[in-house]
Amino acid sequence: MYEHFFQCPYCWEEISILLDPSVQEQTYIEDCEVCCRPIEFHVRFEDQELIQFEAQNIEQ
Repeated sequence: MYEHFFQCPYCWEEISILLDPSVQEQTYIEDCEVCCRPIEFHVRFEDQELIQFEAQNIEQ
């Protein structure tokens, strides 16, 4: 597992998430551990290295 730190797009708190580098491309939704609002993640690995990470606000 790979721990990645990022800023929540809602509350701006720095939080971490565990990522699985064995799955090359991932898109999923998980709630912020601080404000509990849904965040959409887009993650891409290449050769077990994180090359793309996006955490987006999905509430418009």
